Amino acid sequence: MIHTALIDDIREFSMQRPKIAQHYPTAIPGLAVLCDPAPTAFEAMVYDPVVCLVLQGAKETRVGQRCVKFGAGESLIVSHTLPVIAAITEASPETPYVAMILSVDLGIARSLYHDVGDRGPVDDTTQSLVAFATAPELVDAFARLFRVSRDPVEAAALAPLIIREIHFRLLQADHGAMLRQMLRRDSAASKIGRVIAALRADLAATITVPEMAEMAAMSVSAFHDHFKSITGTSPLQYRKDLRLTEARRLLLQTGGPVSSVAFDVGYESPTQFSREYARAFGQPPRNDLRGAA
Repeated sequence: MIHTALIDDIREFSMQRPKIAQHYPTAIPGLAVLCDPAPTAFEAMVYDPVVCLVLQGAKETRVGQRCVKFGAGESLIVSHTLPVIAAITEASPETPYVAMILSVDLGIARSLYHDVGDRGPVDDTTQSLVAFATAPELVDAFARLFRVSRDPVEAAALAPLIIREIHFRLLQADHGAMLRQMLRRDSAASKIGRVIAALRADLAATITVPEMAEMAAMSVSAFHDHFKSITGTSPLQYRKDLRLTEARRLLLQTGGPVSSVAFDVGYESPTQFSREYARAFGQPPRNDLRGAA
C-alpha cells in the first residue's frame, strides 16, 4: 500500500529545497527524493548502486537491449554502476512522479550477509538492474527513513538503524540475488564490479579487454560473457558510454572547452569524440556547452 501522506510530505519537501542533479537531497547521506511534474525526454545517465522506490508515476530505463518499466508500488534495485538511458513516462502537475532513492552500501550489506544466511533464494540471476513489487515492510521502512530525515536528532540516532533494516530486507528477497552475489569475492558479479570500479576511477586509462579479464581473474571469453550478462553491453561499449556520459556532464556544468573534455575522458582525437558524441546524443558537443545558445 502506497502512503499518500508520504507522497504529500515529499511534494512539500521538494518545494523547499534546491534540485541537485535531478534529485532533492535530504539530510541523510545517500538518501534523496524525486518529484517531477511532467514526463521527461530519454536521457543518458549513469546509475550507481541504489534502490529506488516509486510512489507515484512511472519511469522507463534502458540498459543494453533491455527495457525496464516500473511505476507506483514498484522499486528498482541496481547492483552495479550502469550507463543507462532513462525517462519519466508518467507525471503531471496534479500527480507528479514521486520516488525515493537510497544508495546501496556494500559495507552494510556485508555486515548483514551472515545474518541472512540461507534465508535468501538461490542466486541464479545475472541482471544488475531489477524492478520488483515493493513489499509493505520496505515501503514502511522508507517512510520512516524520510520522516526521521526531517529531524537532525532523530536522523543521527535512527537513520543508521533504518538503513540497515532496508539492506536486510533487500538481501533476503528474491530481487536481492545479485546484491548477495556482490558480497562474495569469488563471484562473477563481484569480479565484474571490481573492474567497473577501476574503469570509473580513471576514464582516461587505456585498459585493454585482456587486461580487464586479468583483473577479474577470468579468460577473455569468460570475462566478456559475464560482463555483457551483468551490464547488458560489451566492456568496450560500456567504457565508451561511461566516457560520453561523463563528457556531457562536464560540458553542461563546466562549459568545456570541447577538446579538453575529450582528453579528460580518454579520447585522443577530438574529431572522433565529436563524432561519437553526436551519434550518442543527437547533436555535437559544442551545443551542450554551458551557456551555448
